Amino acid sequence: MNSLIDMLQQLVGMLPWEWAHYEFMQRALLAVLLAAPLFALVGTQVVWLRMAFFSDTLGHAALAGLALGVVAGLGKPLWAMIIWAVAMALMVTWVQRRSQEAADTVLGVFMAFSVALGIALLARNGRMKEFLNYLIGDVLSISAGGIAGMLLALIVVVALSFRWFNALALTGLNASLAGSRGVRVGAVQAGFAVIVAVVVTMVIPWVGLLLINAFLILPAATARLLARDTRQYVGLAIGLALVSGVGGLISSYYWGTATGATIVLWAVGFYSLALIYKPGRAAVAAATPGDSGG
Repeated sequence: MNSLIDMLQQLVGMLPWEWAHYEFMQRALLAVLLAAPLFALVGTQVVWLRMAFFSDTLGHAALAGLALGVVAGLGKPLWAMIIWAVAMALMVTWVQRRSQEAADTVLGVFMAFSVALGIALLARNGRMKEFLNYLIGDVLSISAGGIAGMLLALIVVVALSFRWFNALALTGLNASLAGSRGVRVGAVQAGFAVIVAVVVTMVIPWVGLLLINAFLILPAATARLLARDTRQYVGLAIGLALVSGVGGLISSYYWGTATGATIVLWAVGFYSLALIYKPGRAAVAAATPGDSGG
């Protein structure tokens, strides 16, 4: 895997621009090229299933996982963050189905608990300042191992998208109808919640806790404004995520701005343009239940 990444870095280094000659930019570009389609594929379903607030909750929940990993002496505990986020995703899904509370209420409770727990534990151990970079992320510091992990996540998500796409789409349209068609709605919802938890958490060190949900939601939300059918919806989301990611990365190099924030600003720009020109909104909007709430 490392040899493959080294070969890809060498190919990037052959580009004629100044920024492409730096190793940190080569790796950052590879990371963006993997993260963009990964987030676009997951984001289209997050928007479709009205889980925008859910994914944001998981992003903030990772702070508690980070703090618990620090207390356990794991250094920079990415695995602790992922395990905690997965546990939170399953717990939120279970509590929501059992209590019948409004989704935003349940998510608000879990978000408040996770953020408070994370801050309390980090502050008590005097480690708060040390991990502030997790709030804004730093894709320029990504390692070959991080790129390999992202590639593996992309392969898994692509495979699962082919397997679960119809079930997720039907669940998003009408859960009762999906159940009558033989879809195990609870299992599908829980499984997708775990996927969102893993994807969101593993990218936090490079995109940042404060921006992770924006990069997940914006390309999909923009595509939903423009697309005339489901195929266009997914394709546009991937394309917009790639352009925003690469454009934001290169712009941040020349402007001296934070890379994650610049990528999000590019995505916001595309969303703003889509609001002005949205000829196909009715087609996809009629087929999707909306993108608010959890």
